[in-house]
Amino acid sequence: MISFRSFLVLGAVVGLAACQPVIPDSNPGGFVDPGRGVGFDNPNTLAARDAREAELASPAVGAAPDVQAQSLQPSGARPVGGTTPTAGATPRAVSNPAGLDAELAQIAAQNDAVAAQANSGQQVVNASPSNAAPVILNNPGISDENNFDAVASRESIESDAARIQSNRQQYQVVQPTALPSRAGSAQPNVVQYALQTRHPKGTRVHRRFNVASASKFQRNCAVYSSADEAQIDFLSRGGPDRDRRGLDPDGDGYACNWDPAPFRRAAGN
Repeated sequence: MISFRSFLVLGAVVGLAACQPVIPDSNPGGFVDPGRGVGFDNPNTLAARDAREAELASPAVGAAPDVQAQSLQPSGARPVGGTTPTAGATPRAVSNPAGLDAELAQIAAQNDAVAAQANSGQQVVNASPSNAAPVILNNPGISDENNFDAVASRESIESDAARIQSNRQQYQVVQPTALPSRAGSAQPNVVQYALQTRHPKGTRVHRRFNVASASKFQRNCAVYSSADEAQIDFLSRGGPDRDRRGLDPDGDGYACNWDPAPFRRAAGN
């Protein structure tokens, strides 16, 4: 007796078989091209393919032209005197390599003669592995101190000792002397002034009776290229006690916001 579970399995197998797609070439009524596979059931497609195959089979490309054997000019041959071969020159085949070498050597000699004539009659030196560089003798512009053989041929232990003794006799010890004083300028020294004072910038130390306006202060300070230059001129005109140009309206003794702190830090004060 078939169980209910077996009945369900059998029904599932039958359902899957019914859902399987139909293979194109399995239809006995369909057109299948023998030996060409599936998908060529359209007569128009088959006719177009047959025409294409017939076109490819026909010799559409013509035969290659007959090329006659021609000899090339040797690569080492050079025209004499810078002339170029004419268009109507007939090339010849190289049948005798030894004769070709002799001919090339003759052409090279002719070219060297032409080059020597253009070089004020001096012979041309052709570069080659067998052509060594010329040896320069007795050239005062080239030092041979690094050449051990050259130095050993003219120097000895005795000559070295004599040269060292001569250098020692010419050696002089220069004793240190005092630095020369700077001449030609009697202007105040702002560095010395900065180290002599102790109060910071902005501290009133000197009286100012005619208080200058801010615009006058800025206008007068704009004349100087730096605060150091303004401080030098301020001290040379009676500063810091007197301020004739209004460069120190707050009375700290420093003109145009000049600050002595960098000089004190440099000196360690």
